[in-house]
Amino acid sequence: MGITKTQNFNAQQNRVASFAKAFAHPARVAILEYIIRQNSCICNDLVEELPLSQSTISQHLKELKFIGLIKGEIDGPRICYCIDEVRWEEAKGLLEKFFGSFASKGSCC
Repeated sequence: MGITKTQNFNAQQNRVASFAKAFAHPARVAILEYIIRQNSCICNDLVEELPLSQSTISQHLKELKFIGLIKGEIDGPRICYCIDEVRWEEAKGLLEKFFGSFASKGSCC
């Protein structure tokens, strides 16, 4: 894999890119939608809900947890995941600021 040179960009650009990467796979979007609807979730529920294997879902959960959009607590043999409200608001604010920075000045092409 090539060098990404993320150090050449500011912290906000890197953070927006990290959140965008988390939303870049439809399975992760579906997982987030499910967790939002349930207001919490047990990993096994996702296996019944989505057309993916347990290991694939676990990988997507790992990515979402790494970026901080979800948090989880071990409860016996299961892990319960929910939205991390602080990180969710951070992502929302950064993406709103990014998308809101464009002001149409008419057609350029």
